[in-house]
Amino acid sequence: MIEAWVVLVTGVVMAVGGPAAGVAAGTAVDASLRQERADRHRVPAVLKEDAPVAQPAGDGSTTGQVRAIVRWTGPDGTVHTGTARVHDGSKAGTATEVWTDGRGQLVQRPPTPEQIATRAVLAGTSAAAGVGAISLAGRGMARWRLDRARTQAWGRAWAEVGPRWSRHIR
Repeated sequence: MIEAWVVLVTGVVMAVGGPAAGVAAGTAVDASLRQERADRHRVPAVLKEDAPVAQPAGDGSTTGQVRAIVRWTGPDGTVHTGTARVHDGSKAGTATEVWTDGRGQLVQRPPTPEQIATRAVLAGTSAAAGVGAISLAGRGMARWRLDRARTQAWGRAWAEVGPRWSRHIR
């Protein structure tokens, strides 16, 4: 009887809890990344030094991007300098663009809408799978405990009945 209830509860948790956790996780990641995207701004910048030429990778390919020192103006009018990715081989004084946050600090490029959707789906799928895995692990643990209790009960019963039964077999 207990095992039937454990199976029923496991099924309900997996059927209801898994999708609910998936939707909650996906929505949270989506909202967080959309906020991150909204908080980042592309601003004009100027190279303060000549950008180095990109070194080819082992297969001979390059990204065409290198790190160089740039200067930009923050939203409060303060001039900032920092290292950002720029086109390789660009000369000092070349105009470029960098990504900043609301305080004018350099940040990475925000995720694209496609990347946001992909990350949200992965987070939701992982959460749903996690609920399923935890549910199955809980069911396995409950079943192990029940099997252990049954084995002990059978052992006690056999200890009582076994000697009487074996007397009649001889």
